[in-house]
Amino acid sequence: MATAERPALREQTPPANDLTRRWAWSGLAIVLAVGLGLRLWGVRQGLPYAYNADEADHFVPHAIEMFVHGTLNPKYFANPPAFTYVLHGLFAVWYGGASGAVHAYTHDPAALYTLARVAAAVLGTIALWLLYLTGARLWGRAVGLLAAAIEAVAFLPVFYAHLALNDAPTLAPATLSLLGTAGVLRKGRVRDYLLAGIGLGLACATKYTAGIVLVPLLAAIAMRCLDGGAKAARRAIGGLAVAGLLALVAFLIANPYALLDYKSFHAELVHQSTLSGESQGKLGAPKEGGLVYYLWSFTWGLGWAPSIAALGGAICVWRRERALGWLLVPAALLFLAFMGTEGRYFGRWLMPIFPIVCLLAAFFVAQVLSWAVREQGAGARRAALAALLVAGVLVQGLVYSIHSGIVLSRVDTRNLTRSWMLKHIPAGAKVVAEPVEPEEWAREVRPGTSTAANPLRWQLYPALFRRVTTAGTIAPAFIRPAVGLENYETTLYPALIDFYEREGYCWVIVGSTEYGRAFADPKAVPNAIAYYRKLARVGELVFRSSPYAKGETPVAFNFDWSFDYYPMTYVRPGPAMKIYRLRGGRCAR
Repeated sequence: MATAERPALREQTPPANDLTRRWAWSGLAIVLAVGLGLRLWGVRQGLPYAYNADEADHFVPHAIEMFVHGTLNPKYFANPPAFTYVLHGLFAVWYGGASGAVHAYTHDPAALYTLARVAAAVLGTIALWLLYLTGARLWGRAVGLLAAAIEAVAFLPVFYAHLALNDAPTLAPATLSLLGTAGVLRKGRVRDYLLAGIGLGLACATKYTAGIVLVPLLAAIAMRCLDGGAKAARRAIGGLAVAGLLALVAFLIANPYALLDYKSFHAELVHQSTLSGESQGKLGAPKEGGLVYYLWSFTWGLGWAPSIAALGGAICVWRRERALGWLLVPAALLFLAFMGTEGRYFGRWLMPIFPIVCLLAAFFVAQVLSWAVREQGAGARRAALAALLVAGVLVQGLVYSIHSGIVLSRVDTRNLTRSWMLKHIPAGAKVVAEPVEPEEWAREVRPGTSTAANPLRWQLYPALFRRVTTAGTIAPAFIRPAVGLENYETTLYPALIDFYEREGYCWVIVGSTEYGRAFADPKAVPNAIAYYRKLARVGELVFRSSPYAKGETPVAFNFDWSFDYYPMTYVRPGPAMKIYRLRGGRCAR
């Protein structure tokens, strides 16, 4: 039976001053157009080279490998494969089958990666439409429209929609589940349980942590059980069974080899969980802990004003409609608590709860406007306040997302560096290049030929193999196995400079996304610090390419801001690149 603490569940009647359907749809069209435009602006950045390590290693390559091996088993489950399957199907249709897709990957990777990035951008835009529908179902069209607008311009969803990664695409199924959950709370129809379950399954099959949308669904079902007596409880439990079954079916459709190749699936899932929970984290990572880092990430990834508004919205919704409070607030808090205890943390890992946070922020703005109507009446002053509040929650994200588009539309520093090398470093010369770019970067580019199979233009030093013993002496041969990308800095010793000169590796290319890690935590890799200082002392700096505006202070190394170019000091993408010419030993000739 309904009480003051637990109001009866019912379909929310839109407030009297809510937007009409015509105005809401017009506003939504603008939001979707702006959101898609921001996501596509600069979508070809860096190409033909995929400089983001995750983009280069995960979804696109695995979608192509399934063509090569003639199987739908991705043989990779550290990230769930739903987005990989989306790309696999898209490539098959766009390029007319397996041979066309494989040919495009090897001969024209820029076009193929552009197509994959556009797919991510479109899915991120579909999520905006679903968020509007969710907000409209919970509170009214105005709240839904504002929630969609906040996410449309927020920096993190915009930036990561530029890459063929699963972060932005995950927002679509996660928000679909929230839409169904909103329907479960308000109406409890079978279709609502179906939507919630399908969205949950697809979200988990796209990004494991998106399973957080299960929490709102369970809260909605619990409210149904508690509110309407025995009959309503039985119906809600039946709905839970339907949603659970559909979630499982959707998950297995989008990730069938989780069952068909369970051993590999389980092993990689455990491995990924172990990596995320490493207490030491990565070299150069901040030390303040995950919770503090994620709270800071909200201030720029979503924005100060919408983050504060979301906090106010959480308080307001908890006081005004407790059932809706249980639907939204615990999920966000549990997600932060869980992710904050992990050993590794990146701002984009917050994105699965962005739809919830945007809904809370939009609700708070609506509450402030309702208060203004009561206090001041519905007139010009209210309209001015509404414009001020809406601008307040949108301006930071819009400004920085526009800046991101400008930056990404310009030539990457690594492409500028390569252009200089083509003119000034002879073909066949021995080169030491830090792993801030893929190997294809050093290969010849010949129209109509395979980029990946083309010969190397320069002889590359095997940077991911150790050549120095723990005693600091040069080993007689490279020490196997190769180190991971994250451990490259541990291979560096000052003795390597003399080795380079003796062996004729006269050109040394370094990038700030590598040496920045060392200088961010110099005590962890003192030999690397000594290496860079000796390189700067004995080498001649012959080329420099900076991503920063002239005269601006470089951004301190950070696993977000060194890669997503949020600070306004950036004018182009990429790390700060330097090329040194060594003059000793064989390099003196």
